[in-house]
Amino acid sequence: MKKSIAGMMIFFVLLAVGGGPLLRAHCQVPCGIYDDEARFKLLAEHVTTMEKAMKEIAALSVQAPVNYNQIMRWVMNKEKHAEEFSEILSYYFLAQRIKPAVAEDKEIHDRYLSQLELVHLLLVNAMKAKQGIDLVHINKLNELLVRFQQLYFGKK
Repeated sequence: MKKSIAGMMIFFVLLAVGGGPLLRAHCQVPCGIYDDEARFKLLAEHVTTMEKAMKEIAALSVQAPVNYNQIMRWVMNKEKHAEEFSEILSYYFLAQRIKPAVAEDKEIHDRYLSQLELVHLLLVNAMKAKQGIDLVHINKLNELLVRFQQLYFGKK
């Protein structure tokens, strides 16, 4: 009995220390329950939220007196959504949905490489969106997300 309680305590400590990202990730069992369209909607929602935060930060920064508390809340919100955006791309699409393709099948391999490139560009622009309030990165995220979604679902 004491060993099982001690084991559970160790498990929860390890979970609290390093398990946070794993708890937010989609099932990697694999459960076989995927909703790709829902993930794309979530990605778009995260981009829209980052854009709203950037605009709020810019507007609040020029007010007198400056409301630093509210600015900080928007910064934290923007960062949270950029991280969640990146987690969906990494844990859901890269780890589970985009399957490696052999080079012998050129069409499938080229599609695979294009998907990897788009996901990488999305991740880089999400990181840049976290770093500032330049809406150029939001525009790029929206453009890349449409391209990735079309390529992913095979739409022209």
